[in-house]
Amino acid sequence: MFNGRVMALLSTGRARLDDALHAVGYFVVGALLHVVVPDVAIRIGAAPEPPTWVLLGLLAVAALGETQRRVRPVLGLGIACAALLGTVLLAFVPLAIMLVLGDLLYCSVLHTSRRVSWAVAGTAATVAGGAALLSLVAEGGRAAVLTILNLGLVLAVPILWGREVRLHSEQAAAVRERAEQAARMAELDRAAAVAAERARMARDLHDVIAGQLSGIAIQSEAVLTLPDADPAMLRRVLTSVRRDSVASLAEMRTMIGLLRADGAGDADPRTAPAGLDRLDALLESARGTGLRIDVTDARTGATVPAAVDLAAYRIVQESLTNAAKHAPGSRVHLRLDDRDGELVIELDNDLVPGAPPAGGTGTGLLGLRERADAVGGTVSAGPDGAHWRVRAQLPVPAPAGAPR
Repeated sequence: MFNGRVMALLSTGRARLDDALHAVGYFVVGALLHVVVPDVAIRIGAAPEPPTWVLLGLLAVAALGETQRRVRPVLGLGIACAALLGTVLLAFVPLAIMLVLGDLLYCSVLHTSRRVSWAVAGTAATVAGGAALLSLVAEGGRAAVLTILNLGLVLAVPILWGREVRLHSEQAAAVRERAEQAARMAELDRAAAVAAERARMARDLHDVIAGQLSGIAIQSEAVLTLPDADPAMLRRVLTSVRRDSVASLAEMRTMIGLLRADGAGDADPRTAPAGLDRLDALLESARGTGLRIDVTDARTGATVPAAVDLAAYRIVQESLTNAAKHAPGSRVHLRLDDRDGELVIELDNDLVPGAPPAGGTGTGLLGLRERADAVGGTVSAGPDGAHWRVRAQLPVPAPAGAPR
């Protein structure tokens, strides 16, 4: 905000300085014209030429109006008209004053509001018509035509020029506004994309790392509660803990890499998205928490899109994590099947009597539904008799040319 005010003050200061230089320039040029070619003027009747100091004084008054040519051009035009009226009363109008009048007419049309611009143009047309009518009545048709031609040159040219420049300026301003609106829309789209990506990464953070860390915590707690643990079991649990720790670090490294502004200097390889091809490792890790898992894989080997494959893996992972957390040591049955254009995932686990209730924030089930919804599928979860059942149906598009 402070920088904007400073820039506005500097711009206004430059405009005032430029107007002051215009005023000095018009006065100097007008004085030289009067000295070098004093006959270049509009004479009214046979009145003698006024004293030079009087004309220079009126020229100075007209030039004073130039100091307002962009800040308050209508005020500057009024000052110049007052000086012009003085020369008309003296029956001798120097060319320099007419030049000042034309420039201020141009600025009054260009640097004012649309209503004021039309008002200035209408007033100038009224003055020109009134002067032509007076000439017609007083001196005849020839004088009226000459008056219209002279005033047309002096008044119409700067007004029409100002209108044309104003039109182009307004068109350019409209184009800039459309470009700025397009830039703002692009920025809003970018912000929405960033927000969506952050939500996706937050979901990944919960689904992947939280699940793996939960498994580590459960396995560690199981080992600590065993009074005389079998060395083979301890080794198996510690191996599973290490594997999950390494996997969590790899996933975290990948997310940090995605959050970086650029990948310069990042020599660490990015991990590929997890899929059902890693199901064996996931099941082995889950068995390390004490779950007894049976798997029925009835898939036919149909090609599954990467997004559906990732969603299926995350659904299985989150379901196993919830089972280990809320039904430790229970028996779990996992069934995978692809039929009728759908990948079906069913996971049942025993409800353990006396187990802690499924509390928490509920982000796990919400993440499952968001995962499925993102690929056009559905997820249902809830108690079914003595079991807790999770069922997911994910669409698997048929390959091109396949019979329907």
